[in-house]
Amino acid sequence: MQRLYPLFADLRDRRVLVVGGGAVAERKLAALLDTGADILVLADQVSPAMQQWQGKGQLAVQQVNLDISGLTGLLNRWRLRRVVQQAWLVIAATDDRNLNCYLAALGKRLRVFTNVVDDLELTQFHVPAVLQRGPLQAAISSAGVAPVLARRMRSQLEVLLDESTAELAGLLARWRSPIKQRITDVSRRRQWYDDLLDGELPRLVKQRRLEAAEQYLARAVEMTASAQRPQGRVILVGAGPGDPGLLTIQALRELQQADVIVHDRLVSDEVLNLARRDAERILVAKRAGHHETTQDQIHTILLREAAAGKRVVRLKGGDPFVFGRGGEELQLLRQHAVPYSVVPGISAAMACAAYAGIPLTHRDYAHSVRLVTAHCQRSMDQLDWPALAQDSQTLAVYMGVGQLDLLRARLLACGRAAHTPFALVENGSRENQRVILGQLGELPETARDAQVKSPALLLLGEVAALGRQLHWFGGLSGQPAQAATVLRDVA
Repeated sequence: MQRLYPLFADLRDRRVLVVGGGAVAERKLAALLDTGADILVLADQVSPAMQQWQGKGQLAVQQVNLDISGLTGLLNRWRLRRVVQQAWLVIAATDDRNLNCYLAALGKRLRVFTNVVDDLELTQFHVPAVLQRGPLQAAISSAGVAPVLARRMRSQLEVLLDESTAELAGLLARWRSPIKQRITDVSRRRQWYDDLLDGELPRLVKQRRLEAAEQYLARAVEMTASAQRPQGRVILVGAGPGDPGLLTIQALRELQQADVIVHDRLVSDEVLNLARRDAERILVAKRAGHHETTQDQIHTILLREAAAGKRVVRLKGGDPFVFGRGGEELQLLRQHAVPYSVVPGISAAMACAAYAGIPLTHRDYAHSVRLVTAHCQRSMDQLDWPALAQDSQTLAVYMGVGQLDLLRARLLACGRAAHTPFALVENGSRENQRVILGQLGELPETARDAQVKSPALLLLGEVAALGRQLHWFGGLSGQPAQAATVLRDVA
C-alpha cells in the first residue's frame, strides 16, 4: 500500500467546506471547531448542534438544495464549483454517492483536498484519530482501512501520555525561545532536550509541582554555556538479527537520538526505520569476500563524525562484541579520547536458535555452546578442530556458508559423526526466515540444493534435531536422520 504523508495543517482563517448536515458531518465538524478555520456547511437541513455552533459564530450554514441531477442540478453544480474553488479542504459527508463522486472529482480538478467519509476510493486526505495533550498532538492513521484499530491505538497512547504531558509541553513551549538563544547548535540543543527529559523535569510536572518544575528548567537553561563546542561521542549498538521487536529499549532510544548512524549491511530496514528521520545514515557494507568498506575506512568515519561534535551510533547486526569487531573500534575510540558507550544486542546465535525452535543447550544433549566464525580460510585454520568435533555440545558457526565443504571435512576428520544433525537458519528472525535441517555428512550438498545465502547461521549438534519438533517460525525443510531417535528420547 502506498504510504500517506503525515501533515498537520494550519487552518486559521482558511475556508473549510463541509457538505452534509447529519450525524457524520457533525462528528467531522467537532474536530474543526478549535482550529480557527472559516467553516462553511452546505446542507438541505442541519442538526441542532450545528445550529448552536452557527449561533455562536463558530461556523456558517447555507441551507441549499444539493440535488445535482437533471436541469435543476446544472445550477447547483455551478454553485458548488464556486464554493469548492474557494476552499482549502472539502469534507463530503452525505449519503448521496453521485454527489460525493462529483465533489471528489471537482476537488481533484481544482486541486482542493477532499475527504469523502467512509469511501477510500474517493478520499484524497484522511482524518486521523487524534490524542490532544495541550500543544502536543499525536495523530494515528490507518489510511482509512482500519479506523477501529487507529482508535484503539489512540486509547493506548492516552494511558501512556497522561494529562501531565500537556503541562510539560506547555512549559517547554514557553521556554522555547530562551533555549534556542542559549543553545545555538541544533545537535547540541537536541541532546540537551533529551537529557532534560530524562531528568527530574517530567516527574516534577507529573507531581503537579509546577513552580519547582519551572525553577528546575530555569536553572538548567542558566547553567548552559551557549559558546561551548558540542562534544561528539560514539555509541556501539547491537541491532539484533533483524526483527525490530528484539531491539532493547536503550537501543531504540539511541537510534532516536543519533545524528549519524553508521550501519552494517545486515541491519534490517525495519530496524533503521525506527531511527530519527533526519539522522544521516552511512552504510559500511562488508560481506565475505567483498569489502566495499574496509575496517580502516570505518574507523576514519567514526573519528570524523565524532570530531564534528555529532552523536554517532555504530549500529551492528547481532551483538557488537560477538564477531562484530566492536572491541577494535572501542580501542580506536579510546586511543583518540572519543567518549563511547555500548548497548548490547541479541546475538545471531541466540536469536536464530530461538526462532528455529532449537535450544542451544539441553541437559540430555548439549552441555556447552561454542561460537565460531568461518568466513575465510585463515579463520578456519585457527580453530581447534578436535575440540569442535566433540559430542554433547552445540556449534554455532557464523559466516560459514562459503566454507561448508571444508567445515564438514575438518569435523569428520576429527571424529564427528556423519549423522550429526544440523540446522541452517537463513535470515533468522526475519519474515523470510528459512530453516534447513539435515545431517553433517550431506551439509554442503543440502545447502547448495536449498540455495542457502547469507545471512545464514549454522547450528550443529544433537539439539538441531529438535528443530522439527519445536519449530514455530518461518519455513522449514529437511529432517536429520537421527531426529526420530532424539525426539523419542526427549518424549
